[in-house]
Amino acid sequence: MYQTGFGGISPAIKNLLLANIAVYLLQGLELVSSWVFGLVPIQIVDKFFFWQFFTYMFLHGSVGHIFFNMFALWMFGVELERRWGTQEFLKYYLLTGVIAGISIFIWNALSGAWGVPTIGASGAVFGILIAYALFFPERYVYFWGVLPIKVKYLVIGYGAIELMLLPGQSNISHIGHLGGMVAGFFYLRNRYRREGIGYRFFQDFFKKKGPF
Repeated sequence: MYQTGFGGISPAIKNLLLANIAVYLLQGLELVSSWVFGLVPIQIVDKFFFWQFFTYMFLHGSVGHIFFNMFALWMFGVELERRWGTQEFLKYYLLTGVIAGISIFIWNALSGAWGVPTIGASGAVFGILIAYALFFPERYVYFWGVLPIKVKYLVIGYGAIELMLLPGQSNISHIGHLGGMVAGFFYLRNRYRREGIGYRFFQDFFKKKGPF
């Protein structure tokens, strides 16, 4: 998917892109291990690898994995960084990523997947996606370059799909995606309460307007 009218790059986005690409290249050289730097519940419990709640979001499993995460980060993140400032944007990105990691840890521990590594920036990227929808709910994006849809409907759709897929067996961490979205929603609703962020989103969503 892509959005009309976006472009350029901002400092935090550029640094995050470079960091993720650099780590991915190091993974290819087998200099970075997902067992050490990915999110593995048994490693956190037994060896106190608490840094994994942070580092897991910089590792990726394939070219497609990192490409789509970084593309979405750039597509939705640049305007948010310009609106908030670099420091606030980075804080938000890392916070949603860490909380997504905590949700993954709890979910995997409860389901017995103690030794399964989780990697990827998707939790933080889903946090960026919900933020964009909260601030720009009426904006349009072109889904797969063809179908115009408002961001608010896109996010609701993604959230519903992630929720439906949550109970199934998959190598995709749906709980991480949901964790990033939920963390982002409540953080922004609290921080920007005076602007009606959160409440305005749902009010707009239930207006009698078509999604297209």
